[in-house]
Amino acid sequence: MGGVTSSIAAKFAFFPPSPPSYKVDKDPATGKPRLSPLPLKKNVEVLWLKTRRRTEICAMLVKNPYARLTLLYSHGNAADLGQMHDLYVELSSLLEINVLGYDYSGYGASTGKPSEQNTYADIDAAYDHLVGQLGVREEDVVLYGQSVGSGPTVDLAARKEKIRGVVLHSPMLSGVRVMYPVKRTYWFDIFKNCEKIGSVKCPVLVMHGTADEVIDVSHGKKLVEMCKRAYEPLFVEGGTHCDLEFFSEYINHLRKLIRHLEEDR
Repeated sequence: MGGVTSSIAAKFAFFPPSPPSYKVDKDPATGKPRLSPLPLKKNVEVLWLKTRRRTEICAMLVKNPYARLTLLYSHGNAADLGQMHDLYVELSSLLEINVLGYDYSGYGASTGKPSEQNTYADIDAAYDHLVGQLGVREEDVVLYGQSVGSGPTVDLAARKEKIRGVVLHSPMLSGVRVMYPVKRTYWFDIFKNCEKIGSVKCPVLVMHGTADEVIDVSHGKKLVEMCKRAYEPLFVEGGTHCDLEFFSEYINHLRKLIRHLEEDR
């Protein structure tokens, strides 16, 4: 019975775009891998990363020459790198940061199947590449988790003491709590952010729309209360689950956070 319940919860959590919005091929002019049909940009690098669970995930790194921090972005449901590409490029430009985005196992061109444990291995592979291969200092990494992405983001942040900061965009308390207003945590629950957020030592910015129809704003408000170092939260009046980026206060508040984290070095 428990396995069935856990499987049901997982099905509610993962909806990879089908078919994927992109494929990986080589740019005819440079021979470098690109997300097709998107054009290859000089400051964007496409990566393949192996995880400890033997899947290979696709990632993209957007570089900014003025960057002092690197944003590791875990996207939400029903999205992949092809759909997130323009946002990552825009965030890198407007915030003057590097951005590393990746697709979970089973999303986009990544191999394997989506699962809670796979997302933890996926974000670890992306983080390890930043720190181990690219030489980014742990204290120069900012984690960003949107919706389902808040799960692997909080999990990693709770295990890494030197992370500079965390952004939780429309986050959940836990998977089961999205479906049912339960007051306790069951063993078969997934993405138990409510149990892990108290272990995160760095500043945490929570952003949530007041009209979120997928994950109620109460999730974001409760997580703020549970944070050890809650940064000034942003509750966007009238914002829904998928449109916070279109409100001017979204980018303004992110810019304010990044400047705060840069000064707090």
